Parts: sequence; structure tokens; C-alpha cells
Amino acid sequence: MSQLTLENNEFLRQFEVVVNGSMARIEYAEQERKIFLTKLIVPEDLNTTEFKDEFIKTVLDFVAEKNMRVVPTSPEIAGFLRKNKGYKALLPVGIKL
Repeated sequence: MSQLTLENNEFLRQFEVVVNGSMARIEYAEQERKIFLTKLIVPEDLNTTEFKDEFIKTVLDFVAEKNMRVVPTSPEIAGFLRKNKGYKALLPVGIKL
């Protein structure tokens, strides 16, 4: 899969990626150096595990660059973190998946 171009829409509080005219989104809430990833919305034509994993990775890499912690309240994102142990360092102290 090609590298995704991530757009941080701070007004709508969501990360956006457009692929072939379809927009996938991860909604978030920010609070005290933590970012709560609350909802993953993927259009039908992009709804593959490969795409979702790539999108979540792109968002987590962006969050890591900002030195923020991730609190995944979306089941899909929590599941991704469970499977990809390398991103566990982004979790705040005390958060277990």
C-alpha cells in the first residue's frame, strides 16, 4: 500500500485520509498531552484490514512525532495496538489493553 497523506482536521477533531475520492476518518479528543482515538470511520470501498492497519499506523506515527500519548477508545484501534506491540510505548502509564 502506498504511503497515506494524513490531514489533521483540528476544527472537526479528526484525522483524514482521502484515497480514490473516498475519505476515511479517525475522530479524536485531545486532553493534557493525550489523544483519545474515539472512532474509526472507513468507507465501504476502503474497508480492508490492510487499509485500516496502514491508516492507524499513519495516525500513531503522527501522534508519536508530537510526543503525545494515545488512549484508544475505539475497539478497532485498541485491537490494532494489542496486535502491534511496537506501539505500546504510546499508551499512558496505567493503560492496559
